[in-house]
Amino acid sequence: MIKELSIENLAVISSATIPLESQLNVFTGETGAGKSILIHGIQAVLGQRISKEYVRHGCKKAVVSALFSPIGEDTAAILAEYGYNTEDDALLLTREISADGGSIGRINGRTAPVNLLRTLGETLVNIHGQHDNQVLLRPERHLDVLDRFGDDERPLLAYRQQFQALQACARQLNALRKAEQDKASRLRELREIIEEIAPLDIQPDEDTAIEEQYTAAAKAEETAEITAMLRQMLTEGDENISDAIANACIAMQQLTAKREEATPLYQRLRSVNAELKDIADELDMLGGTMLSPAEFDALNKRRNALNTLMVRYHTDANGLRKLLADAEAEIDAITNSADAIAELTEKKQKLLQSVTEQAKALSAHRQKLAEQFASRVGEELAQLDMPKVRLEVAMTKGKLTSNGMDTAEFLISANPGEPPKPIAQIASGGELSRMMLALKSVIAKRDAIPTLIFDEIDTGVSGRAAQKIGQKLRALAKHSQVICVTHLAQLATQAQHHLLIEKHSDESSTETCVTVLQRDDRIREIARIMSGNTPSDLLLQTAEEALVEAEHEDF
Repeated sequence: MIKELSIENLAVISSATIPLESQLNVFTGETGAGKSILIHGIQAVLGQRISKEYVRHGCKKAVVSALFSPIGEDTAAILAEYGYNTEDDALLLTREISADGGSIGRINGRTAPVNLLRTLGETLVNIHGQHDNQVLLRPERHLDVLDRFGDDERPLLAYRQQFQALQACARQLNALRKAEQDKASRLRELREIIEEIAPLDIQPDEDTAIEEQYTAAAKAEETAEITAMLRQMLTEGDENISDAIANACIAMQQLTAKREEATPLYQRLRSVNAELKDIADELDMLGGTMLSPAEFDALNKRRNALNTLMVRYHTDANGLRKLLADAEAEIDAITNSADAIAELTEKKQKLLQSVTEQAKALSAHRQKLAEQFASRVGEELAQLDMPKVRLEVAMTKGKLTSNGMDTAEFLISANPGEPPKPIAQIASGGELSRMMLALKSVIAKRDAIPTLIFDEIDTGVSGRAAQKIGQKLRALAKHSQVICVTHLAQLATQAQHHLLIEKHSDESSTETCVTVLQRDDRIREIARIMSGNTPSDLLLQTAEEALVEAEHEDF
Protein backbone atom coordinates (compact mmCIF):
# COMPACT_ATOMS: atom_id res chain seq x y z
CA MET A 1 0.00 0.00 0.00
CA ILE A 2 1.00 3.66 -0.31
CA LYS A 3 2.51 4.85 2.97
CA GLU A 4 3.40 8.34 1.83
CA LEU A 5 3.03 10.52 -1.25
CA SER A 6 5.41 13.41 -1.84
CA ILE A 7 4.79 16.09 -4.48
CA GLU A 8 6.98 19.01 -5.54
CA ASN A 9 6.11 21.66 -8.13
CA LEU A 10 3.21 19.80 -9.68
CA ALA A 11 0.62 22.29 -11.00
CA VAL A 12 -0.65 24.33 -8.02
CA ILE A 13 1.18 22.17 -5.44
CA SER A 14 4.66 23.51 -4.70
CA SER A 15 5.41 21.05 -1.92
CA ALA A 16 3.30 18.48 -0.09
CA THR A 17 4.06 15.35 1.92
CA ILE A 18 0.91 13.29 2.31
CA PRO A 19 0.75 10.38 4.78
CA LEU A 20 -1.79 7.67 3.98
CA GLU A 21 -3.26 4.91 6.13
CA SER A 22 -4.06 1.28 5.40
CA GLN A 23 -7.86 1.68 5.36
CA LEU A 24 -10.18 4.33 3.86
CA ASN A 25 -8.46 7.62 3.00
CA VAL A 26 -10.70 10.46 1.80
CA PHE A 27 -9.65 13.74 0.17
CA THR A 28 -12.10 16.63 0.26
CA GLY A 29 -11.88 20.29 -0.65
CA GLU A 30 -13.62 23.01 -2.58
CA THR A 31 -14.00 22.68 -6.34
CA GLY A 32 -10.79 23.71 -8.09
CA ALA A 33 -8.64 23.20 -5.00
CA GLY A 34 -6.48 20.66 -6.82
CA LYS A 35 -7.91 17.27 -5.86
CA SER A 36 -7.39 15.95 -9.38
CA ILE A 37 -3.72 16.90 -9.17
CA LEU A 38 -3.24 14.17 -6.56
CA ILE A 39 -4.61 11.56 -8.96
CA HIS A 40 -2.37 12.84 -11.77
CA GLY A 41 0.60 12.71 -9.38
CA ILE A 42 -0.07 9.10 -8.48
CA GLN A 43 -0.58 8.21 -12.14
CA ALA A 44 2.74 9.86 -12.98
CA VAL A 45 4.69 7.91 -10.36
CA LEU A 46 3.08 4.71 -11.67
CA GLY A 47 4.51 5.34 -15.12
CA GLN A 48 1.45 6.80 -16.83
CA ARG A 49 1.80 9.58 -19.37
CA ILE A 50 1.75 13.10 -17.94
CA SER A 51 2.06 16.40 -19.77
CA LYS A 52 4.88 18.86 -19.16
CA GLU A 53 2.10 21.41 -18.63
CA TYR A 54 1.70 20.00 -15.11
CA VAL A 55 5.12 21.35 -14.10
CA ARG A 56 4.51 24.38 -11.85
CA HIS A 57 4.99 27.68 -13.66
CA GLY A 58 8.55 28.97 -13.32
CA CYS A 59 10.00 25.63 -12.16
CA LYS A 60 12.42 23.41 -14.07
CA LYS A 61 10.82 20.15 -13.04
CA ALA A 62 8.14 18.47 -10.95
CA VAL A 63 8.96 15.50 -8.69
CA VAL A 64 6.48 12.94 -7.38
CA SER A 65 7.49 10.11 -5.03
CA ALA A 66 5.44 7.33 -3.48
CA LEU A 67 6.58 5.01 -0.71
CA PHE A 68 4.93 1.56 -0.77
CA SER A 69 5.06 -0.84 2.17
CA PRO A 70 4.50 -3.70 2.56
CA ILE A 71 4.84 -4.99 -1.00
CA GLY A 72 3.09 -8.05 -2.41
CA GLU A 73 4.53 -11.17 -4.01
CA ASP A 74 3.83 -10.04 -7.59
CA THR A 75 5.64 -6.74 -7.01
CA ALA A 76 8.55 -8.45 -5.25
CA ALA A 77 8.92 -10.93 -8.13
CA ILE A 78 9.22 -8.11 -10.70
CA LEU A 79 11.73 -6.24 -8.54
CA ALA A 80 13.81 -9.40 -8.06
CA GLU A 81 13.78 -10.04 -11.81
CA TYR A 82 15.35 -6.62 -12.39
CA GLY A 83 17.83 -6.92 -9.51
CA TYR A 84 16.20 -4.71 -6.87
CA ASN A 85 16.53 -5.57 -3.18
CA THR A 86 13.22 -6.12 -1.36
CA GLU A 87 14.52 -7.25 2.04
CA ASP A 88 13.08 -4.23 3.87
CA ASP A 89 9.62 -4.87 2.32
CA ALA A 90 9.46 -1.29 1.04
CA LEU A 91 9.54 0.36 -2.37
CA LEU A 92 10.13 3.99 -3.32
CA LEU A 93 9.01 5.04 -6.79
CA THR A 94 9.93 8.48 -8.12
CA ARG A 95 9.06 10.34 -11.31
CA GLU A 96 10.69 13.60 -12.37
CA ILE A 97 8.84 15.57 -15.06
CA SER A 98 10.92 18.26 -16.78
CA ALA A 99 9.43 21.50 -18.03
CA ASP A 100 11.05 20.76 -21.41
CA GLY A 101 8.99 17.57 -21.75
CA GLY A 102 11.38 14.83 -20.63
CA SER A 103 10.94 12.60 -17.59
CA ILE A 104 13.04 10.27 -15.44
CA GLY A 105 11.87 7.30 -13.36
CA ARG A 106 13.61 5.99 -10.26
CA ILE A 107 13.19 2.85 -8.18
CA ASN A 108 14.67 3.03 -4.69
CA GLY A 109 16.84 5.88 -5.91
CA ARG A 110 18.14 4.05 -9.00
CA THR A 111 17.28 5.34 -12.44
CA ALA A 112 14.70 3.07 -14.09
CA PRO A 113 12.74 3.08 -17.35
CA VAL A 114 9.25 4.53 -17.08
CA ASN A 115 7.72 1.36 -18.54
CA LEU A 116 9.11 -0.58 -15.54
CA LEU A 117 7.31 1.87 -13.23
CA ARG A 118 4.17 1.13 -15.24
CA THR A 119 4.68 -2.63 -14.90
CA LEU A 120 5.13 -2.32 -11.14
CA GLY A 121 2.16 0.05 -10.93
CA GLU A 122 -0.16 -2.63 -12.31
CA THR A 123 0.64 -4.76 -9.24
CA LEU A 124 0.40 -1.89 -6.75
CA VAL A 125 -2.59 0.32 -7.51
CA ASN A 126 -5.91 0.26 -9.36
CA ILE A 127 -7.14 3.76 -10.21
CA HIS A 128 -10.84 3.85 -10.96
CA GLY A 129 -11.92 7.06 -12.54
CA GLN A 130 -13.57 8.26 -15.69
CA HIS A 131 -10.79 6.90 -17.92
CA ASP A 132 -9.00 4.44 -15.68
CA ASN A 133 -11.20 1.39 -15.17
CA GLN A 134 -8.81 -0.89 -16.98
CA VAL A 135 -10.25 -4.14 -15.65
CA LEU A 136 -13.84 -3.33 -16.63
CA LEU A 137 -12.89 -1.94 -20.02
CA ARG A 138 -10.57 -4.80 -21.00
CA PRO A 139 -12.51 -8.02 -21.70
CA GLU A 140 -9.30 -10.05 -21.65
CA ARG A 141 -9.14 -9.40 -17.89
CA HIS A 142 -12.71 -10.50 -17.17
CA LEU A 143 -12.00 -14.24 -17.04
CA ASP A 144 -9.31 -13.65 -14.43
CA VAL A 145 -11.79 -11.66 -12.32
CA LEU A 146 -14.31 -14.48 -12.58
CA ASP A 147 -11.73 -17.08 -11.54
CA ARG A 148 -10.72 -14.98 -8.54
CA PHE A 149 -14.35 -14.81 -7.50
CA GLY A 150 -14.43 -18.62 -7.16
CA ASP A 151 -13.71 -20.26 -3.82
CA ASP A 152 -11.70 -23.12 -5.29
CA GLU A 153 -8.64 -22.64 -7.51
CA ARG A 154 -8.00 -26.38 -7.83
CA PRO A 155 -9.91 -26.96 -11.10
CA LEU A 156 -7.87 -24.28 -12.89
CA LEU A 157 -4.56 -25.41 -11.34
CA ALA A 158 -5.24 -29.07 -12.22
CA TYR A 159 -6.16 -28.07 -15.78
CA ARG A 160 -3.00 -25.97 -16.19
CA GLN A 161 -0.83 -28.84 -14.99
CA GLN A 162 -2.29 -31.15 -17.64
CA PHE A 163 -2.18 -28.42 -20.30
CA GLN A 164 1.54 -27.87 -19.63
CA ALA A 165 2.13 -31.63 -19.99
CA LEU A 166 0.27 -31.51 -23.31
CA GLN A 167 2.39 -28.58 -24.48
CA ALA A 168 5.61 -30.37 -23.53
CA CYS A 169 4.50 -33.50 -25.39
CA ALA A 170 3.55 -31.45 -28.45
CA ARG A 171 6.92 -29.68 -28.48
CA GLN A 172 8.76 -32.99 -28.25
CA LEU A 173 6.63 -34.49 -31.01
CA ASN A 174 7.14 -31.47 -33.27
CA ALA A 175 10.90 -31.67 -32.74
CA LEU A 176 10.90 -35.35 -33.70
CA ARG A 177 8.77 -34.70 -36.78
CA LYS A 178 11.06 -31.91 -37.89
CA ALA A 179 14.01 -34.19 -37.30
CA GLU A 180 12.25 -36.82 -39.42
CA GLN A 181 11.95 -34.34 -42.27
CA ASP A 182 15.61 -33.37 -42.00
CA LYS A 183 16.70 -36.93 -41.26
CA ALA A 184 18.57 -37.73 -44.51
CA SER A 185 20.80 -34.67 -44.47
CA ARG A 186 21.32 -34.87 -40.74
CA LEU A 187 22.25 -38.55 -40.92
CA ARG A 188 24.89 -37.70 -43.51
CA GLU A 189 26.34 -35.05 -41.22
CA LEU A 190 26.37 -37.38 -38.22
CA ARG A 191 27.95 -40.27 -40.15
CA GLU A 192 30.70 -37.98 -41.44
CA ILE A 193 31.44 -36.99 -37.85
CA ILE A 194 31.56 -40.63 -36.76
CA GLU A 195 33.70 -41.70 -39.75
CA GLU A 196 36.23 -38.99 -38.98
CA ILE A 197 36.43 -39.36 -35.20
CA ALA A 198 35.68 -43.00 -34.41
CA PRO A 199 38.74 -44.57 -36.17
CA LEU A 200 41.09 -42.57 -33.96
CA ASP A 201 39.67 -44.17 -30.80
CA ILE A 202 40.55 -40.99 -28.89
CA GLN A 203 41.33 -41.50 -25.21
CA PRO A 204 40.48 -39.03 -22.40
CA ASP A 205 42.86 -36.04 -22.40
CA GLU A 206 44.85 -37.64 -25.21
CA ASP A 207 45.67 -34.29 -26.79
CA THR A 208 47.60 -33.28 -23.66
CA ALA A 209 49.30 -36.66 -23.31
CA ILE A 210 50.35 -36.90 -26.96
CA GLU A 211 51.70 -33.36 -26.93
CA GLU A 212 53.84 -34.16 -23.90
CA GLN A 213 55.06 -37.40 -25.55
CA TYR A 214 55.88 -35.61 -28.79
CA THR A 215 57.77 -32.85 -26.98
CA ALA A 216 59.81 -35.42 -25.04
CA ALA A 217 60.60 -37.44 -28.18
CA ALA A 218 61.64 -34.32 -30.09
CA LYS A 219 63.89 -33.27 -27.20
CA ALA A 220 65.49 -36.75 -27.08
CA GLU A 221 66.18 -36.58 -30.82
CA GLU A 222 67.89 -33.20 -30.53
CA THR A 223 69.88 -34.34 -27.47
CA ALA A 224 71.10 -37.43 -29.31
CA GLU A 225 72.41 -35.34 -32.18
CA ILE A 226 74.38 -33.06 -29.86
CA THR A 227 75.80 -35.91 -27.72
CA ALA A 228 76.86 -37.83 -30.85
CA MET A 229 78.74 -34.78 -32.08
CA LEU A 230 80.42 -34.29 -28.69
CA ARG A 231 81.35 -37.97 -28.43
CA GLN A 232 82.91 -37.84 -31.84
CA MET A 233 84.93 -34.82 -30.80
CA LEU A 234 86.05 -36.49 -27.58
CA THR A 235 86.65 -40.13 -28.51
CA GLU A 236 86.07 -40.82 -32.18
CA GLY A 237 87.64 -39.78 -35.49
CA ASP A 238 91.21 -39.22 -36.57
CA GLU A 239 91.74 -36.11 -34.49
CA ASN A 240 89.66 -36.75 -31.37
CA ILE A 241 90.59 -35.08 -28.12
CA SER A 242 91.07 -38.32 -26.17
CA ASP A 243 93.74 -39.65 -28.57
CA ALA A 244 95.51 -36.28 -28.55
CA ILE A 245 95.63 -36.18 -24.79
CA ALA A 246 96.74 -39.88 -24.64
CA ASN A 247 99.64 -39.05 -26.97
CA ALA A 248 100.39 -36.03 -24.80
CA CYS A 249 100.50 -38.30 -21.75
CA ILE A 250 103.12 -40.56 -23.47
CA ALA A 251 105.25 -37.55 -24.31
CA MET A 252 104.81 -36.14 -20.80
CA GLN A 253 105.91 -39.51 -19.33
CA GLN A 254 109.08 -39.35 -21.42
CA LEU A 255 109.63 -35.83 -20.09
CA THR A 256 109.43 -36.97 -16.46
CA ALA A 257 112.22 -39.48 -17.10
CA LYS A 258 114.49 -36.57 -17.94
CA ARG A 259 113.02 -33.99 -15.58
CA GLU A 260 111.53 -35.29 -12.35
CA GLU A 261 109.83 -31.96 -11.60
CA ALA A 262 107.50 -32.62 -14.58
CA THR A 263 105.87 -35.50 -12.71
CA PRO A 264 102.98 -33.37 -11.24
CA LEU A 265 102.17 -32.13 -14.73
CA TYR A 266 102.11 -35.70 -15.99
CA GLN A 267 99.68 -36.71 -13.19
CA ARG A 268 97.38 -33.79 -13.95
CA LEU A 269 97.36 -34.66 -17.64
CA ARG A 270 96.45 -38.27 -16.84
CA SER A 271 93.57 -36.95 -14.68
CA VAL A 272 92.28 -34.88 -17.60
CA ASN A 273 92.41 -37.97 -19.81
CA ALA A 274 90.39 -39.99 -17.29
CA GLU A 275 87.85 -37.13 -16.89
CA LEU A 276 87.35 -36.96 -20.65
CA LYS A 277 86.59 -40.70 -20.76
CA ASP A 278 84.01 -40.24 -17.92
CA ILE A 279 82.41 -37.34 -19.77
CA ALA A 280 82.13 -39.41 -22.91
CA ASP A 281 80.52 -42.28 -20.99
CA GLU A 282 78.00 -39.94 -19.27
CA LEU A 283 77.03 -38.32 -22.57
CA ASP A 284 75.44 -41.63 -23.55
CA MET A 285 73.07 -41.39 -20.56
CA LEU A 286 71.86 -37.87 -21.47
CA GLY A 287 70.09 -38.93 -24.63
CA GLY A 288 66.91 -40.22 -22.85
CA THR A 289 64.54 -42.78 -24.32
CA MET A 290 64.92 -42.68 -28.04
CA LEU A 291 62.06 -43.58 -30.35
CA SER A 292 62.83 -45.44 -33.49
CA PRO A 293 62.22 -43.49 -36.70
CA ALA A 294 59.12 -45.59 -37.32
CA GLU A 295 57.80 -44.94 -33.79
CA PHE A 296 58.42 -41.21 -34.03
CA ASP A 297 56.76 -41.05 -37.45
CA ALA A 298 53.67 -42.87 -36.10
CA LEU A 299 53.51 -40.50 -33.12
CA ASN A 300 53.78 -37.48 -35.38
CA LYS A 301 51.04 -38.73 -37.72
CA ARG A 302 48.60 -39.34 -34.82
CA ARG A 303 49.38 -35.91 -33.38
CA ASN A 304 48.65 -34.26 -36.75
CA ALA A 305 45.43 -36.22 -37.21
CA LEU A 306 44.21 -35.28 -33.75
CA ASN A 307 45.11 -31.60 -34.22
CA THR A 308 43.33 -31.51 -37.60
CA LEU A 309 40.06 -32.70 -36.01
CA MET A 310 40.38 -30.39 -33.01
CA VAL A 311 40.79 -27.40 -35.33
CA ARG A 312 37.93 -28.51 -37.58
CA TYR A 313 35.46 -28.98 -34.73
CA HIS A 314 36.81 -26.18 -32.51
CA THR A 315 37.28 -28.40 -29.47
CA ASP A 316 39.80 -30.59 -27.62
CA ALA A 317 40.20 -34.37 -27.37
CA ASN A 318 37.48 -34.69 -24.72
CA GLY A 319 35.17 -32.52 -26.84
CA LEU A 320 35.75 -34.83 -29.81
CA ARG A 321 34.85 -37.83 -27.65
CA LYS A 322 31.59 -36.12 -26.60
CA LEU A 323 30.85 -35.10 -30.16
CA LEU A 324 31.24 -38.72 -31.23
CA ALA A 325 29.02 -40.00 -28.41
CA ASP A 326 26.33 -37.41 -29.17
CA ALA A 327 26.40 -38.22 -32.88
CA GLU A 328 26.01 -41.94 -32.16
CA ALA A 329 23.14 -41.25 -29.74
CA GLU A 330 21.41 -38.94 -32.22
CA ILE A 331 21.71 -41.48 -35.01
CA ASP A 332 20.13 -44.03 -32.71
CA ALA A 333 17.34 -41.59 -31.85
CA ILE A 334 16.71 -40.75 -35.51
CA THR A 335 16.78 -44.38 -36.48
CA ASN A 336 14.18 -45.14 -33.83
CA SER A 337 12.21 -41.91 -34.34
CA ALA A 338 9.34 -43.64 -36.11
CA ASP A 339 8.58 -45.66 -32.99
CA ALA A 340 9.06 -42.60 -30.78
CA ILE A 341 6.74 -40.52 -32.99
CA ALA A 342 4.07 -43.20 -32.79
CA GLU A 343 4.38 -43.38 -29.00
CA LEU A 344 4.31 -39.60 -28.57
CA THR A 345 1.38 -39.25 -30.97
CA GLU A 346 -0.61 -41.69 -28.88
CA LYS A 347 0.48 -39.94 -25.67
CA LYS A 348 -0.50 -36.54 -27.08
CA GLN A 349 -3.91 -37.85 -28.12
CA LYS A 350 -4.58 -39.15 -24.63
CA LEU A 351 -3.40 -35.90 -23.04
CA LEU A 352 -5.53 -33.87 -25.47
CA GLN A 353 -8.57 -35.92 -24.52
CA SER A 354 -7.81 -35.49 -20.81
CA VAL A 355 -7.17 -31.75 -21.16
CA THR A 356 -10.35 -31.30 -23.18
CA GLU A 357 -12.40 -33.08 -20.53
CA GLN A 358 -10.83 -30.94 -17.82
CA ALA A 359 -11.48 -27.79 -19.88
CA LYS A 360 -15.15 -28.77 -20.21
CA ALA A 361 -15.35 -29.35 -16.45
CA LEU A 362 -13.66 -25.99 -15.89
CA SER A 363 -16.16 -24.34 -18.25
CA ALA A 364 -19.09 -25.86 -16.34
CA HIS A 365 -17.53 -24.66 -13.09
CA ARG A 366 -17.12 -21.15 -14.51
CA GLN A 367 -20.67 -21.09 -15.82
CA LYS A 368 -21.94 -21.60 -12.29
CA LEU A 369 -19.49 -18.98 -11.04
CA ALA A 370 -20.71 -16.55 -13.72
CA GLU A 371 -24.31 -16.87 -12.55
CA GLN A 372 -23.33 -16.37 -8.91
CA PHE A 373 -20.99 -13.51 -9.81
CA ALA A 374 -23.62 -11.67 -11.85
CA SER A 375 -26.12 -12.09 -9.04
CA ARG A 376 -23.71 -10.83 -6.38
CA VAL A 377 -22.61 -7.84 -8.47
CA GLY A 378 -26.27 -7.04 -9.18
CA GLU A 379 -26.97 -6.95 -5.43
CA GLU A 380 -24.02 -4.62 -4.90
CA LEU A 381 -25.13 -2.34 -7.76
CA ALA A 382 -28.62 -2.14 -6.31
CA GLN A 383 -27.13 -0.96 -3.03
CA LEU A 384 -25.09 1.63 -4.93
CA ASP A 385 -28.22 3.25 -6.40
CA MET A 386 -28.00 1.37 -9.69
CA PRO A 387 -30.93 -1.03 -9.20
CA LYS A 388 -31.87 -1.20 -12.89
CA VAL A 389 -28.39 -2.09 -14.07
CA ARG A 390 -28.01 -5.80 -14.79
CA LEU A 391 -24.62 -7.42 -15.32
CA GLU A 392 -24.25 -10.51 -17.45
CA VAL A 393 -21.17 -12.66 -18.07
CA ALA A 394 -20.98 -13.73 -21.71
CA MET A 395 -19.06 -17.00 -21.85
CA THR A 396 -17.75 -18.30 -25.19
CA LYS A 397 -15.67 -21.36 -25.98
CA GLY A 398 -12.67 -21.47 -28.29
CA LYS A 399 -9.34 -23.20 -28.63
CA LEU A 400 -7.48 -24.59 -25.64
CA THR A 401 -5.14 -22.17 -23.87
CA SER A 402 -3.48 -22.09 -20.47
CA ASN A 403 -6.76 -20.62 -19.13
CA GLY A 404 -8.96 -23.34 -20.59
CA MET A 405 -11.21 -23.01 -23.61
CA ASP A 406 -13.22 -20.05 -22.28
CA THR A 407 -13.32 -16.33 -22.86
CA ALA A 408 -15.52 -14.09 -20.76
CA GLU A 409 -16.84 -10.57 -21.15
CA PHE A 410 -18.90 -8.52 -18.75
CA LEU A 411 -21.96 -7.01 -20.39
CA ILE A 412 -24.49 -4.66 -18.82
CA SER A 413 -28.04 -3.70 -19.45
CA ALA A 414 -28.70 -0.20 -18.09
CA ASN A 415 -32.50 -0.50 -18.20
CA PRO A 416 -35.07 -3.32 -18.16
CA GLY A 417 -35.73 -4.69 -21.61
CA GLU A 418 -32.48 -3.42 -23.11
CA PRO A 419 -30.10 -6.10 -24.40
CA PRO A 420 -26.77 -6.29 -22.55
CA LYS A 421 -23.86 -4.56 -24.24
CA PRO A 422 -20.11 -4.22 -23.55
CA ILE A 423 -19.48 -1.94 -20.58
CA ALA A 424 -17.33 0.49 -22.57
CA GLN A 425 -20.26 1.27 -24.89
CA ILE A 426 -22.69 2.21 -22.14
CA ALA A 427 -21.25 3.25 -18.78
CA SER A 428 -20.27 6.81 -17.88
CA GLY A 429 -17.28 7.65 -15.70
CA GLY A 430 -19.27 7.71 -12.46
CA GLU A 431 -21.10 4.51 -13.36
CA LEU A 432 -17.83 2.80 -14.16
CA SER A 433 -16.42 3.71 -10.77
CA ARG A 434 -19.50 2.43 -8.96
CA MET A 435 -19.48 -0.74 -11.04
CA MET A 436 -15.83 -1.25 -10.16
CA LEU A 437 -16.69 -0.68 -6.51
CA ALA A 438 -19.38 -3.34 -6.77
CA LEU A 439 -16.97 -5.72 -8.48
CA LYS A 440 -14.23 -5.07 -5.93
CA SER A 441 -16.68 -5.60 -3.08
CA VAL A 442 -17.47 -9.04 -4.49
CA ILE A 443 -13.86 -10.18 -4.95
CA ALA A 444 -12.17 -8.05 -2.25
CA LYS A 445 -10.74 -10.92 -0.21
CA ARG A 446 -9.02 -12.45 -3.25
CA ASP A 447 -7.84 -9.29 -5.00
CA ALA A 448 -4.04 -9.12 -5.27
CA ILE A 449 -3.91 -5.33 -5.84
CA PRO A 450 -3.33 -3.73 -2.42
CA THR A 451 -4.44 -0.14 -3.17
CA LEU A 452 -7.65 1.08 -4.82
CA ILE A 453 -8.22 4.69 -5.82
CA PHE A 454 -11.71 5.91 -6.68
CA ASP A 455 -12.15 9.21 -8.46
CA GLU A 456 -15.58 10.59 -9.46
CA ILE A 457 -17.28 7.64 -7.81
CA ASP A 458 -19.89 10.00 -6.36
CA THR A 459 -20.76 11.63 -9.68
CA GLY A 460 -24.51 12.06 -10.05
CA VAL A 461 -25.47 10.49 -6.70
CA SER A 462 -26.65 11.88 -3.39
CA GLY A 463 -28.67 10.98 -0.33
CA ARG A 464 -29.04 7.30 0.54
CA ALA A 465 -27.13 6.15 -2.57
CA ALA A 466 -24.15 8.24 -1.52
CA GLN A 467 -24.35 6.80 1.97
CA LYS A 468 -24.33 3.29 0.53
CA ILE A 469 -21.26 4.10 -1.57
CA GLY A 470 -19.48 5.39 1.52
CA GLN A 471 -20.38 2.25 3.46
CA LYS A 472 -19.14 0.06 0.60
CA LEU A 473 -15.85 1.92 0.48
CA ARG A 474 -15.38 1.48 4.21
CA ALA A 475 -16.19 -2.22 4.01
CA LEU A 476 -13.82 -2.63 1.08
CA ALA A 477 -11.09 -0.91 3.09
CA LYS A 478 -11.05 -3.88 5.47
CA HIS A 479 -9.23 -5.83 2.76
CA SER A 480 -7.47 -3.14 0.72
CA GLN A 481 -6.17 0.37 1.11
CA VAL A 482 -8.80 2.68 -0.40
CA ILE A 483 -8.20 6.28 -1.50
CA CYS A 484 -11.19 8.35 -2.54
CA VAL A 485 -11.59 11.91 -3.79
CA THR A 486 -15.09 13.11 -3.00
CA HIS A 487 -17.35 16.10 -2.57
CA LEU A 488 -20.03 14.23 -0.57
CA ALA A 489 -20.33 14.25 3.21
CA GLN A 490 -21.73 10.71 3.17
CA LEU A 491 -18.40 9.43 1.85
CA ALA A 492 -16.23 11.72 3.99
CA THR A 493 -17.81 10.53 7.24
CA GLN A 494 -16.83 6.91 6.50
CA ALA A 495 -13.10 7.64 6.27
CA GLN A 496 -10.58 6.48 8.84
CA HIS A 497 -8.13 9.08 7.46
CA HIS A 498 -9.43 12.43 6.22
CA LEU A 499 -7.28 14.91 4.27
CA LEU A 500 -8.25 18.43 3.24
CA ILE A 501 -7.05 20.03 0.01
CA GLU A 502 -7.10 23.84 0.14
CA LYS A 503 -6.06 26.44 -2.40
CA HIS A 504 -4.64 29.80 -1.32
CA SER A 505 -4.09 32.63 -3.76
CA ASP A 506 -2.63 36.11 -3.67
CA GLU A 507 -1.86 38.58 -6.44
CA SER A 508 1.32 36.78 -7.48
CA SER A 509 0.79 33.05 -6.92
CA THR A 510 -1.57 30.19 -6.13
CA GLU A 511 -0.70 27.45 -3.66
CA THR A 512 -2.47 24.21 -2.77
CA CYS A 513 -1.90 22.57 0.62
CA VAL A 514 -2.87 19.14 1.93
CA THR A 515 -3.69 18.78 5.63
CA VAL A 516 -4.52 15.74 7.74
CA LEU A 517 -7.69 16.60 9.64
CA GLN A 518 -8.17 15.75 13.29
CA ARG A 519 -11.62 15.19 14.72
CA ASP A 520 -12.74 18.81 15.30
CA ASP A 521 -11.44 19.87 11.89
CA ARG A 522 -13.16 16.88 10.31
CA ILE A 523 -16.49 17.95 11.78
CA ARG A 524 -16.09 21.47 10.40
CA GLU A 525 -15.11 20.14 6.94
CA ILE A 526 -18.04 17.69 6.85
CA ALA A 527 -20.38 20.50 7.85
CA ARG A 528 -18.94 22.73 5.13
CA ILE A 529 -19.54 19.99 2.55
CA MET A 530 -23.14 19.66 3.74
CA SER A 531 -23.90 23.37 3.49
CA GLY A 532 -21.40 24.73 1.02
CA ASN A 533 -21.12 27.81 3.26
CA THR A 534 -19.83 28.71 6.71
CA PRO A 535 -21.58 26.05 8.84
CA SER A 536 -23.89 26.96 11.69
CA ASP A 537 -23.73 25.37 15.16
CA LEU A 538 -26.71 23.18 14.24
CA LEU A 539 -24.95 21.99 11.10
CA LEU A 540 -21.78 21.30 13.08
CA GLN A 541 -23.83 19.18 15.46
CA THR A 542 -25.41 17.34 12.50
CA ALA A 543 -21.96 16.71 11.04
CA GLU A 544 -20.69 15.34 14.35
CA GLU A 545 -23.69 13.04 14.68
CA ALA A 546 -23.11 11.74 11.14
CA LEU A 547 -19.47 11.09 11.97
CA VAL A 548 -20.33 9.26 15.20
CA GLU A 549 -22.93 7.16 13.38
CA ALA A 550 -20.39 6.19 10.71
CA GLU A 551 -17.82 5.30 13.34
CA HIS A 552 -20.22 2.89 15.04
CA GLU A 553 -21.44 1.18 11.89
CA ASP A 554 -20.39 -2.43 11.49
CA PHE A 555 -20.04 -4.00 8.04
